[in-house]
Amino acid sequence: MNIDNLNKAADILFNSRINLKRITKLPKECSPKNNNEAYAIQNILVDKYLIENQKNIVIGKKIGCTNKEAQKQINVSEPFYGNIFLHYSSNSNCTLNSNLFAKPFMEPEFSFKIKKEFDISEAPYSLEKIYKCIDLVLPSIEIVDSRFQDWTKVGINNIIADNAANAYWIHGNETNNLNLFNFNDHPVVVYINDKITYTGNSNKVLNNPINSLRWLINKLAAKGKILNKNDYISTGTCTPAIPINKGDNICADFGKLGKIKLNFI
Repeated sequence: MNIDNLNKAADILFNSRINLKRITKLPKECSPKNNNEAYAIQNILVDKYLIENQKNIVIGKKIGCTNKEAQKQINVSEPFYGNIFLHYSSNSNCTLNSNLFAKPFMEPEFSFKIKKEFDISEAPYSLEKIYKCIDLVLPSIEIVDSRFQDWTKVGINNIIADNAANAYWIHGNETNNLNLFNFNDHPVVVYINDKITYTGNSNKVLNNPINSLRWLINKLAAKGKILNKNDYISTGTCTPAIPINKGDNICADFGKLGKIKLNFI
């Protein structure tokens, strides 16, 4: 795909988000046919978000579809990644306006903060090396909101191009002692309006969310890219993607890791 069509696709996706007008599909000439085209469009789209707000910066990455149930929901068979923005993130106990979203879903996710840059020459990374590069763990909720009317039908490349459907990221308190947690089996309970909606587990995320982080680091290294010191990585949902609606009070309870609360008005 030539640069003009890459830019055209990014323009359409950017305007769809800004104007909250969802699209059926991208025009044929600018619909990505492979991962390389998809991530190229994503990169241009990210630049547009940064230009839109000069105070906005990329603060990390999100990983999508590390959960088999989530993969089935949108008919994909492998993970993918996108970007997290400062302008589209906040601490727990926040209030979000539902008018800023088209058809949002919430996903409870384990997130990590990176201690130091990764040396590409050491890739592929073992789990032991990944652990040593993690600074902090924190509970989080990702709000996903596709620019496509039916994201179950557009395929993985279009979802990647759309910054992996990321819309917002909400995080809780950071903890630096990873040994307090068993990431092979850590329950997460989602409440909506004080009722248990879903019970998930860290083992839904590629069996362990650190496996998800490892997938991302090695995927980026294969492209000659790295994670930076202090990047936040949201590793993928512990439950299926859960639809949320105006008026919902949402709580994701990560046990001793903490709770994430959101008032969706």
